[in-house]
Amino acid sequence: MKIKLLALLSAVFFSFGIANAQEVDCNTTLSLFSQSAKIKDYKSALPHYKTLADNCPKVNLALYQYGERMFKQLITDAKNDAAKQKEYAQALIRNYELRLENFPQNTKKGEVYADIAQVKFDNKLGSKEEQYEAFDKAWTVDRESFNSPKALYAYFNVLVDLQEEGKKDLQDVFTKYDELIQKIERQEIIRAEEAEPLIAKQEAGEELNSKEQRVLSNSEIYLTNFMKIKGAINGMLGEKADCTNLIPLYKKDFEAKKTDTEWLKRAARRLSAKECDDPLFFQLVEALHEAEPSAKTAYYLGQLADKDGKSAKALEYYNQSAELEEEPLAKAKVYYTIANKYKTKGSFSQARSFYRKALKFQPSLGVAYLKIAQMYASSANSCGDDAFTKRAVYWLAADYADRAGKVDPSLKSNASQTAASYRGTAPQKQDIFTSDYKTGSTISFGCWIGESVRVPAL
Repeated sequence: MKIKLLALLSAVFFSFGIANAQEVDCNTTLSLFSQSAKIKDYKSALPHYKTLADNCPKVNLALYQYGERMFKQLITDAKNDAAKQKEYAQALIRNYELRLENFPQNTKKGEVYADIAQVKFDNKLGSKEEQYEAFDKAWTVDRESFNSPKALYAYFNVLVDLQEEGKKDLQDVFTKYDELIQKIERQEIIRAEEAEPLIAKQEAGEELNSKEQRVLSNSEIYLTNFMKIKGAINGMLGEKADCTNLIPLYKKDFEAKKTDTEWLKRAARRLSAKECDDPLFFQLVEALHEAEPSAKTAYYLGQLADKDGKSAKALEYYNQSAELEEEPLAKAKVYYTIANKYKTKGSFSQARSFYRKALKFQPSLGVAYLKIAQMYASSANSCGDDAFTKRAVYWLAADYADRAGKVDPSLKSNASQTAASYRGTAPQKQDIFTSDYKTGSTISFGCWIGESVRVPAL
C-alpha cells in the first residue's frame, strides 16, 4: 500500500515538474528565438518559432511580430525555389492567423486580413476569386484599418481582372473604384495634416526633433505611395470609365433606378467627372434634385449653367453647393472650382480666399498653392513700391510653389521647377547687396497680396 502511495505521489510531482519545465521552456525558447530573430539568423530562429507556435501560442506578441519579418525574408531568399516560397507564404499567413487568434486586442483586423490577402496575391495562392474574397474580407471586417496603399491597389487589380473575365459586373468596378479613391484621398488628408505643422515649423527655421522628423518622413512616403496608387487605379479604370461605356450603362438602368438616390448620385458624379455631354446627365441631375436636393445637385446644376455660358448663375450654384456640402473632400473640390472661376475673371483676392478654403478641407491639395503662387507672380509689377520690392514678390511666389510640392508629392518636380523659375526672377545676391534691404529683413506688400517675405540668404 505504501509502495502504491509513493508511486502516486511520485507521479504527481513528476507531472508538476513537467508543467513547470514546459512553462520555463516557453520563456527560454522565446528568448532563444528572439535573439536569433533580432540578428536575422532565421535558420536558427525557425525551429524555435515552430516550437513556440505549436506549444506556446500565447507566450508573447513578439513571437508574431518577429515571425512576420522572418517569413517575409525567407520568402525573398527563396526566390529561385517556387515551392519553398509558397511554403513560407503559407507559414506567413498562418503567423497572421495565430496573431489574430491569440492577441486580438493588439491586432487591427482590417490591416492583418489585408496582409493575408496581399500574401495570397503576391504568391499566387488560390484562384483570383479567392484572392478577391480575401481582400474583400479585410474591407468588410475593418475598413478603417485597411490602409496599405499596396493592398488597396491589389484589391482593385483583382476586381478588374475578374470583370474582364466576365466574373464581375462593370458596375461593381465603378462602385469599388469610388470607395477606394475616397479611402485613399482621406488617408492623404490625414498624412498631409500630420505633415503641415512640421513643414511650417521647418519654414520658420526651427529644428525638428527625431520623432517629428520620423513623422514627416513617414507622411511624405505615404503621400508619395498614395499618389502612385491613385494614378495606377485610375490607369486600370482606363477606358472602362469613358463616356462611351458610361452612357449606355446608365441609360439602360435609368428608368428602373431613377428613384434610387444612391444610384443617381454615383451615376451623376461619374458623368460629371468625365464631362459627358449627353442629355442623360441633365435627366440624372433633375431626377436627383427632385428626389433629394443637396450640395451635389447644386454642383451639377452649376456645371450645367457653366455649359450654357451662364457664369454668374454657375457661381451661385457652386456657392450654394459649398455651403450645403458636409464631406470635406467634396467641399474642397467645390471651393477649388469657385476659386478657379474667380482667378479666370482676374479677381485674385477672392480666388485666393476660396483656394485657402479648399486647402482647409483638403490640406494635400498642392495645386491650390501653385495657383496662389501664379497669381502672386502675375501681380509682381503692381504689388511692390519699387523695382526691388516688385521683384521680391517672386520670393513669396516661390515659397508657395515649394509648399505645393511638399503637400502633394505628385507635384514635386513641377513645383520645384516653378519655384526655381520664380527665384531666378527675384532679386539676386548683388541686388540685395546694393539695396536698402539686407538678409533677414522683412518686405511687406500692401496691395491685394497683403503678406510679407523675408529677404533670403543667398
